[in-house]
Amino acid sequence: MKYLCLVYLDQEHWNACPDATCAAYAQQLVEGQRLLAAEPLHPVASATTVRVRNGQVALYDGPFAETKEQLAGFYLVDAADLNEAIRIASGIPPAKYGSVEVRPVRELAVSQDQAA
Repeated sequence: MKYLCLVYLDQEHWNACPDATCAAYAQQLVEGQRLLAAEPLHPVASATTVRVRNGQVALYDGPFAETKEQLAGFYLVDAADLNEAIRIASGIPPAKYGSVEVRPVRELAVSQDQAA
């Protein structure tokens, strides 16, 4: 089953974990055939939030939610169950500085005609 591990960090710890450390852990997951995708994100100052209400599009600079910790990146993993996903998430290096939210991924049923 697919699980999304969302990495959250506060501004103070945004760069606390070197990219090389995260890349090394991602490589371990690749070698164990558990990693489907992983990417760090630019800081929230580069974010744009899009909302559509009554057919009108509204844009906001930054994230919509005002929180101390901000989404810093993600790891999409293939795990046998939630326990394995949690074990994988606990090894994600930025977990030492922030938090990692683990969520199961729902599959969307999309036909080939819709995808094209």
